[in-house]
Amino acid sequence: MDYDLIIIGSGPGGYVAAIRASQLKMKVAVVEKAELGGICLNWGCIPTKSLLKSAQVFDYLNHASDYGISVSGEVVPDFGAIISRSRRVAEGMSKGIQFLFKKNGITHIKGVGSLAGGNSVEVMDQEGDRKVYSAKNIILATGAGSRDLPNLRQDGKRIIGYREAMTLPEQPKSMLVVGAGAIGCEFADFYQTIGSEVTLVEFLPRIVPNEDEEVSKQLERSFKKKKMKILTGSAVESADLSGDKCLVSVKTPSGNETITTEIILSAVGVTPNIGGIGLEKAGVNTMKGKVVVDEYYQTSVRNIFAIGDIVHGPALAHVASSEGIICVEKIAGMETSPLDYGNIPSCTYTNPEIASVGMTEAAAKESGREIRVGKFPFTASGKANASGSRDGFIKLIFDAQHGELLGAHMIGANVTEMISGIVVARKLETTAHEIIKSVHPHPTMSEAIMEATAAAYGEAIHI
Repeated sequence: MDYDLIIIGSGPGGYVAAIRASQLKMKVAVVEKAELGGICLNWGCIPTKSLLKSAQVFDYLNHASDYGISVSGEVVPDFGAIISRSRRVAEGMSKGIQFLFKKNGITHIKGVGSLAGGNSVEVMDQEGDRKVYSAKNIILATGAGSRDLPNLRQDGKRIIGYREAMTLPEQPKSMLVVGAGAIGCEFADFYQTIGSEVTLVEFLPRIVPNEDEEVSKQLERSFKKKKMKILTGSAVESADLSGDKCLVSVKTPSGNETITTEIILSAVGVTPNIGGIGLEKAGVNTMKGKVVVDEYYQTSVRNIFAIGDIVHGPALAHVASSEGIICVEKIAGMETSPLDYGNIPSCTYTNPEIASVGMTEAAAKESGREIRVGKFPFTASGKANASGSRDGFIKLIFDAQHGELLGAHMIGANVTEMISGIVVARKLETTAHEIIKSVHPHPTMSEAIMEATAAAYGEAIHI
């Protein structure tokens, strides 16, 4: 065999799996046709956070007087410079992955990889030349791409996906965002904050529909304060691109509405990249557009594994990374445990941010449990008031009988930095009593976790 392990795809699943395999003394190669780090690092998680940070700085400058600071002259966003900064950040991170590959002795095979049957992987390079490599084991980590709607086909210019939204040549005066999940809400927030007129359209009854209902309502209030137009329970029926502007027909609960906009951003989710990677040739089973795997990511073929967006579970970078490590450790014969998909944190980096883990209040009630719910608003937080970030709250859900922490739902400044503590607490089976009796520093945003827990048991001090 040429290698112990070949991984097709270098996103947060693929490159993490490669590094862990190298640590376990495997000879590893990664097949990647584009930049190391995949979509997340180059065209997703990292550059979008750069864009959102620029928008936050712009927002601070526009509200400098709220903090007793006078800014002379008009504050104007330099759209080109904002985009350039995000690309530099992504490129720097990609170079970091190159360094890690070199440090760990991982071979980068440039090209498009596909299964060739047995232990073989065929790679086609940019010139169209093909070469076959062999490995004891193969991991598929090909990720996902922007999903196209049949009546809203992306042309990369006027109907765009997330990739084009990060590299537009100039800032649009108006934008219609279709889909109010994490991706749609983050882009809607960015463009609205820097001055574009944004309309956000969501087919389901509320934005960020996978979050707790109270979180959805809070984010909608925050967005409307920014003058964003939000249409929930609505669907885009057609788009007329014949003129200078896009004329978009939207079916809303109150009737059809025509919206005029420069750009349409389709953010209706992602589609797993399972086409053209040789699944049929290798005999790998699929179901409903995803690769079928067991709890350790082995496919229907003994030496072929799959992780990340192409298998069951949430399409999140940190999930793919965890799956990659578990998969590699299993291949290496180590004692390891399956991933607990009930304790996966979810984050949305809007302003205010959203972070959650575990059951929503509705799901907890549907499970038939008796529950206690505690909520602490940031309007009552000293740190939130001092920092001028009063929007949002912490909401915690406990099992009434045992005090088990069933779910946490946060919306507010920096809550994506707080959710990890809740994930660890749930992993350790921490009870409400232990949270209440753990001293939290003051003044901090995180002490709201203790306050929300106390509220669930009628012991809250500051509300």
